[in-house]
Amino acid sequence: MTNKTSEAPPTKVLVVDDEPQLVRALRINLTVRGYHVLTAATGAEALRIATDKKINAVILDLGLPDMSGIDVLAGLRGWTSVPVIVLSARTDSADKVAALDAGADDYVTKPFVMDELLARLRAAVRRGSVGAGDAVVVTATFTVDLAAKQVTKSGAAVRLTPTEWSMLEMLVRNRGKLVGRQDLLREVWGPSHESETHYLRIYLAQLRRKLEDDPSRPKHLLTEPGMGYRFLE
Repeated sequence: MTNKTSEAPPTKVLVVDDEPQLVRALRINLTVRGYHVLTAATGAEALRIATDKKINAVILDLGLPDMSGIDVLAGLRGWTSVPVIVLSARTDSADKVAALDAGADDYVTKPFVMDELLARLRAAVRRGSVGAGDAVVVTATFTVDLAAKQVTKSGAAVRLTPTEWSMLEMLVRNRGKLVGRQDLLREVWGPSHESETHYLRIYLAQLRRKLEDDPSRPKHLLTEPGMGYRFLE
């Protein structure tokens, strides 16, 4: 009798786009990395699949033939908090703000680097899988709710950009541990940006201004010179 080891089911990703070549490229790249890919060319089909199947993440185009991607987002957010990455040719900041306000977790513009999109997808899936028991991290200065993707300070919500949130989320999930510079860059920006260490200085400074009581003397978002960064409660 052969013993079978139980394996976790593959992550299901719904790709919503009406460009066949792009859908094919995404299907190939996601499948070879172990994802189970479902596709939809219209908003109505996307909502039907999302309702019928247990989806772990959605990659969503805004320009669909039957309805706006914003309407699809609204339909999803009416009943699920599944991570949604908007993938769009629209570069106007108003479109990005509208998508994020409608409930998107991230926004990637076309044309895009596949490795960067995959890094953002991994981060979104990881955030979506955070359990309620370890989702809230409280410091003396601010509170991070990983499941709700919210930060509060002195009782008020702190608005973070998607990139700021991705960086903070990785540090908080590894609280107390040293997170290397390349690890942060690879996870937040993608493998093609592993040498762009100035990104880390810029975004960490922004996080400190928003979260630390004294950004010049941080207590929670610490720099380990030459190595990386560390989050302390």
